[in-house]
Amino acid sequence: MTLSAVLFDLDGTLLDTAPDLGAAANHVLIHEGFAPLSDEVIRKTTSHGALALLKAGLGDEIDALGAERLRTALLDYYAAHLCVGTRPYDGMVELIAWLDEQQIPWGVVTNKPAYLTEPLLAALPAFKRCGVTVSADTLPVRKPDPAPLYYACEQLGVVAADALYVGDHVRDIDAGRNAGMRTAVALWGYLDEDPASWQADLHFATVQALHQWLYMEHKQSPRAG
Repeated sequence: MTLSAVLFDLDGTLLDTAPDLGAAANHVLIHEGFAPLSDEVIRKTTSHGALALLKAGLGDEIDALGAERLRTALLDYYAAHLCVGTRPYDGMVELIAWLDEQQIPWGVVTNKPAYLTEPLLAALPAFKRCGVTVSADTLPVRKPDPAPLYYACEQLGVVAADALYVGDHVRDIDAGRNAGMRTAVALWGYLDEDPASWQADLHFATVQALHQWLYMEHKQSPRAG
């Protein structure tokens, strides 16, 4: 089967953003007089968003304190400290460089809003050739709806069935399956449940394992000849 493009989820797949998201959550928690979250809790909760991080630290107190006020405070702090501790996962820069060298289009489809996604990617020169970025507010719907993935493929000029979507959450795999793509679980990401039930086509423990699979798939692809 032809491999025409690779699409990535952002948080927990392309980038380890938990340090900065966790720092933003802990900034708010400490300001409100609560204990900060541990790294373990942050990594298990990050993929569920700002409110989930706050609720992990505040519990039932979140509503009394004003959930939306606290969420706004977290996102404001995060927007001002987007790329302090955030890093590409080990091997990801090399993988992206290889995709660029092979002229395999790639892009990002995330449920992160554009005002955070775009400056974050712009802060990382290794990702300057990203072919398309679809954020939470690019379209009226977001993952697990397949529309963001269809849109990404349209922008890249590829057929969805010939693309691979890599993510670390069940909504990523559902979105990819709904779009008729091959799907891969990033086992290095922010998994908070067993992905065995997600019905993904592939599972990769490391970025390097994904890179090796892509290399072999591309080598066997008709376009490689």
